[in-house]
Amino acid sequence: MGTAAVPSERTPSPGTGPTEKGLKGGALGLFSSVVIGLASTAPAYSLAATLGFIVAIVTFQSPIIIILSFIPMLLIAYGYKELNTADPDCGTTFTWGSRAFGPRTGWMGGWGIVAADIIVMANLAQIAGQYGFQLVGADGLATNTFWVTFVGVVWIAVMTLICYIGIEISANLQKVLLTIEVAMLLVLSITALVKVYGGTAPGVSSEVQWSWFNPFHIDSLDSLTKGILLGIFIYWGWDTAVSVNEETSDRSRTPGRAAVISTVLLLMIYLVVTVSAQAFAGTGDKGIGLANPDNSGDVLSSLGKEVFGSGGWGTTATKLLILMVLTSAAASTQTTILPTARTTLSMASFKAIPTRFARIHPRFLTPTWSTVGMGLASIAFYVLLTKFSGNILADSIGSVGLMIAFYYGLTGFACVWYYRKVLRRSPRDLWTKGIMPGLGGLLLLFFFLDACKVYAAADYGSTSWTLPFPPHWHLGGVFVTGIGALLTGAVLMIIYRVMRPAFFRHETIPVSKYEPGQAPLEGTPEPGQPQGPGQPPTGAP
Repeated sequence: MGTAAVPSERTPSPGTGPTEKGLKGGALGLFSSVVIGLASTAPAYSLAATLGFIVAIVTFQSPIIIILSFIPMLLIAYGYKELNTADPDCGTTFTWGSRAFGPRTGWMGGWGIVAADIIVMANLAQIAGQYGFQLVGADGLATNTFWVTFVGVVWIAVMTLICYIGIEISANLQKVLLTIEVAMLLVLSITALVKVYGGTAPGVSSEVQWSWFNPFHIDSLDSLTKGILLGIFIYWGWDTAVSVNEETSDRSRTPGRAAVISTVLLLMIYLVVTVSAQAFAGTGDKGIGLANPDNSGDVLSSLGKEVFGSGGWGTTATKLLILMVLTSAAASTQTTILPTARTTLSMASFKAIPTRFARIHPRFLTPTWSTVGMGLASIAFYVLLTKFSGNILADSIGSVGLMIAFYYGLTGFACVWYYRKVLRRSPRDLWTKGIMPGLGGLLLLFFFLDACKVYAAADYGSTSWTLPFPPHWHLGGVFVTGIGALLTGAVLMIIYRVMRPAFFRHETIPVSKYEPGQAPLEGTPEPGQPQGPGQPPTGAP
């Protein structure tokens, strides 16, 4: 818990503004920020790991689920955009929640980000292990728990190292990986649709129907909730574009714009792939059907073999598809580490967690303890989950959905409350600072509460737990993982409040609200003013 910095690192002064955390300002432009926002969601990986589960729940209505899931994401993205304009701090939900509602709410918001990222790393590592073996033709090892786990652990370690070395290296690698990913998704989608309308697709195929976009064909509210939470999972990650705000040129505006642009581009990508995959493979639970439980955790691999065929180009394209999902997992692993490391950096800078997590590498200008700590925590959770869960992919996706709804929703409410004094200043302020983020928060709150009821059932998910004390309830593993993570955060918060109370006494982040005509927060430069020593003015190209 000490605060002394070692010679190879430096610890920024807490509470003195974003320019003094020691990160490399101005390293990213709008294009790089959008790439990071898109890559963080890992479109190929997210679809491979999630589309089958969505189809199993709502069958032919998966396209409308993709659209409905987009709505709260866009609404919350505007909340991020507006809050980042006033306070471009890399702690995002942690910092904004603390300013709007107080230290305890902000701390839990920051913990929500950390917990969600650690949980999803197990999913990413599992995909990386399985697809890595499939790429080299070692299908037997792809089903071996030990070797998949071993490769997954190595994968996390390598991606942690890349994030440690520097934000620019991470961003440049993301551009390459994302280009491969989007190109192969488009090739897969176009080929599938050409075969459907050309009459060469399998017998289970069908042309695109307008009924697929009718939400009233979903059989129950619980199915709608489960489908949307899974849909939210595949959109999740665009907020990384805001988490790296302190390393972005024009950091009060560029990250927010990148977040909104990312969500819209994701809608288009997901809708095209979902519609084409469903048209080609159908929604059956046998053969190539998207709801086949044998393929539900990896629909793109089985779909690619059927779409591209075997021999010649087909074999090459199928291998490229596997490589695409692998690179997608690589991109997402990197961009999952980035926001967590910056969240804990901000929390440490404001004395909400031990200050050693605020240390910055003097050469790479990246968080040291925060980055390495994220990697180690992710490895530990992944290994632990392989011991207790029969289906890591399904259980981790469901529990992450709860975390996402929690901290995204909290951010939406924080935006409304922080800007409450200026909501009547103009119609734009009312919509972008009030109605849109507030509605997004309400939608996510509803889905969170309804999902808790659904996930708590002992027969939901692949694992279940019995409380060791009266009343000895039997609870689903997804619920236990998600809510257990939040409760763990609450306990850690109480412990640290006793040990280091400064943050919880409002000494580092005061509760505040945006006032009409308010100047930018301390440490946040006006557009056109220098960001810090040696940095270009905000708004500079």
